[in-house]
This record gives sequence, C-alpha cells and structure tokens, in this order.
Amino acid sequence: MGMTQAILLTLTSLVLGLGLMQGQTAKKPVAVVAKDGSGVAIRGYDPVAYFEMGKAMVGKPEHEAEYRGAKFRFVSASHKQSFEANPEKFAPQYGGYCAWAVGHNYTAPVDPEAWKIVDGKLYLNYNKDVQRMWSSKQAKWITEGDKNWPGLHQ
Repeated sequence: MGMTQAILLTLTSLVLGLGLMQGQTAKKPVAVVAKDGSGVAIRGYDPVAYFEMGKAMVGKPEHEAEYRGAKFRFVSASHKQSFEANPEKFAPQYGGYCAWAVGHNYTAPVDPEAWKIVDGKLYLNYNKDVQRMWSSKQAKWITEGDKNWPGLHQ
C-alpha cells in the first residue's frame, strides 16, 4: 500500500469513527435532501445521467429543477424533463447523503463520483473507499439504511 492510500484509509477511518460516535448520541434531523449553501443537491451533478449515461456528470445551471427544497441540475433539457416527470425514480436514496453512513445511523456528505445503482435506485457514498466497504455488504447496508433513514431526516 502506498503512502497516499494509507493516508486516505486513515482519514476515512477517522471520519467514519466520528460518524459512529455521532450515531450513539442525540442527533438533530437533517434536511430531507442534502444540499450546499446555494441549495444545490449532489454538488451539481445530474441524477439522470447516472441512469441514462452510466456515469457521473456535472449538470448546468440553465437546466435546473427544484425538488424537496433542493435544486437539481442536469446536462440537458431532456434530462430535466425526465426528472420532473418522475423525480422518485432518479433522486438519490437517503436524500443524497452517504449510504454507508445512513446504514450506520448517521449522515455524511458524498462524492458524486462514488455511486452505484442497485435495483433501479441511486446510492451515493462519502468516497470510493467507503463505497467499496459499502458494496462488500450492500444488501445489509441498504436494509439498515432503509430502517435508519426515517429517523435521520426532518
């Protein structure tokens, strides 16, 4: 293992450790959709692109739609239309918070490049290392996340 990988794993462990400690204390419910200070979800990435193009793509401000109090951006008008016709199909699970974290009963931000579609649903994770851990037991973490999510958001 290289120095960079060792540092990343150490930082990931620290972040996860902090999150696990959070999960053992009283939590303030989070917004139903994760968004930045400007109200943009998924750091501006197009949720439809994951399904239609099989990759993470940054959306454009001129193709923006609001859903559950957050602004979602799209690479094209047709992606925006698809989302508006069926937002539940394309919106990420757990409001766009990290699927691993929600599976452990806390929330964390995501890297839009750390994603996976499972049974037609989009799951995002904190980073690709966390995604690998989540993927190794994804059925378990989805079951736990589905159980935990209602108690984590407003």
